[in-house]
Amino acid sequence: MEYFQDDELQAKSYDRTLMARILSYAKPYKGWLVLSVALLLLVSLFQLAPPYLVKIAIDRYISPESELDTAARYAGLAKVVGLFFAVLVVAFLASYFQIYVMAQVGQRIMFDLRMQIFRHLQSKEIAYFDRNPVGRLMTRLTSDVEVLNETFTSGVVAIFLDVFTLAGIMIVLCYLSFKLAMITFVVLPALFVAAMIFRAKVRVSYRNVRKRVAAINAFLQENITGMNVVQVFNREGAQFTKFSRRNKRLYQAHIDTIMAYAVFYPVIEILSSVAIALILWYGGGGVMKGVLTFGSLVAFIQYAQRFYRPIMDLSEKYNVLQSAMASSERIFALLDSEPAIKDSVAPQAIPDSPAEVTFDRVSFSYNPDEPVLRDITFTVRPGEKVAIVGFTGAGKTTIINLLSRLYDANEGRILIGDTDIREYRQRDLHRYIATVLQDVFLFSGDIAYNIHLGDASIDEDRVREVSRYINAEKFIEKLPAGYAEPVGERGRTLSVGERQLLSFARALVYEPKILVLDEATSSVDTDTEFLVQDALKKFMAGRTSIVIAHRLSTIRHVDRIIVLHKGRIAEEGPHGELLERGGLYSNLYELQYRDQEKKIY
Repeated sequence: MEYFQDDELQAKSYDRTLMARILSYAKPYKGWLVLSVALLLLVSLFQLAPPYLVKIAIDRYISPESELDTAARYAGLAKVVGLFFAVLVVAFLASYFQIYVMAQVGQRIMFDLRMQIFRHLQSKEIAYFDRNPVGRLMTRLTSDVEVLNETFTSGVVAIFLDVFTLAGIMIVLCYLSFKLAMITFVVLPALFVAAMIFRAKVRVSYRNVRKRVAAINAFLQENITGMNVVQVFNREGAQFTKFSRRNKRLYQAHIDTIMAYAVFYPVIEILSSVAIALILWYGGGGVMKGVLTFGSLVAFIQYAQRFYRPIMDLSEKYNVLQSAMASSERIFALLDSEPAIKDSVAPQAIPDSPAEVTFDRVSFSYNPDEPVLRDITFTVRPGEKVAIVGFTGAGKTTIINLLSRLYDANEGRILIGDTDIREYRQRDLHRYIATVLQDVFLFSGDIAYNIHLGDASIDEDRVREVSRYINAEKFIEKLPAGYAEPVGERGRTLSVGERQLLSFARALVYEPKILVLDEATSSVDTDTEFLVQDALKKFMAGRTSIVIAHRLSTIRHVDRIIVLHKGRIAEEGPHGELLERGGLYSNLYELQYRDQEKKIY
């Protein structure tokens, strides 16, 4: 399956609106841009000087026809050489500072743009990440932003240098000899045709390169993350073959780009050589006839050689701009996408104490015409402990996602107290509710960081107190560095049980008013589960608690159990009462214990 369907976008070669938006990121640095353009103008002027100094040196001091004596000729030649080197030094310094300034501007713009994209991604709803692969989003933050950096460092501003240089050379050529200038310009139509063909070929090649890079990024991210599955099921060979195909496509796309350059540059060299040959023919005749000095002919040839370089650069800058159009279109499409879940314009203050949680005729579907929850209505009283059970796909986790407002209900309301949760700030709601998931995600850092998550309001004593309370300190103290022990990517250096204990400590350290456990003990061994259950019983006291569990033995002591079946509430009541009814819950309980007995025998 190919991701990155939006990479097929046929962006315009030049879009004024997009370019204006790209340039808007340079507004905070417009002073630097003005300095850069001024330096470019200086570089252009000093690049025009060397050939003319060569003309002066030949005609005034080197030519046998010079009227000056030998001493004067040597003295004059020395002055020209000194001036020549001075021009080169000034041109070098101006070019150095111009490149440095534009590199600074480009890097700062990339910094600003990455921060804006990352901030925007943080505001997106979870459903957005369900639809967009991680590799695709990483490409937006890396490759596409880097293309915009090239637009500033070697694109838009650098075009001024080529334009200034080209205009200056044309003026000097016409000044030296109008006829020879026209001969130089005679190859321009062929040069224009070659440039148009080159741009068309490279445009396609660059688009293919970007698309293939995106595909490889997505494939690598997926396979590196799931490497344990690949190795356990001996799929290394199959995945290597798939990667080889994608890598070969990227290789071929780069080869196509190289071939375009390999043809274009020699064509330009041939055309420029033809022009030089014509200049030598007609200019040499002019020198022999005495209508053109030898120094002028040499300078003319040097200017003609420099004349084609900006044209080649402009063709390449065209491709940089075209790449910028495509990359900016994708970046701005991301930035312009509004978050589906937003805070209220006039948010309400969330209660300071545990409040009643109400689901009022809630219906929800992830995909149209595929309802997950249907007309769900129930209430959890303050301090009450409620469990939600059901077969896989019944909608248990969806209820938790809706309560945390990771998704919004399609129909109905969810209330905390008497207020719809959509009236609360999301950050307040997430602070009010602590969720412990079955699949624990740990960040790179140390143990302590993965508990307090960088919240400065949570001190070390609080972290240790909660860890001790949740029985996590027992394994933490056995680690070589204790709370400062580094945690590998996603916490793979820790056992499943240890990761789960850290997730409990992370949830409890924020002192939430509502505690949500989503299959939180399903991956914990029996001994660890005993320790966790002991801590949770103490912690859930006085807190509104919602527990989702496959192990029905872990929810015997909750106040009430809600049984879901195909998105609806099938039964509701205490553990003993539901068993006596002999309904769905009783069947679930019987099936689970029958399976356990089979495992024992």
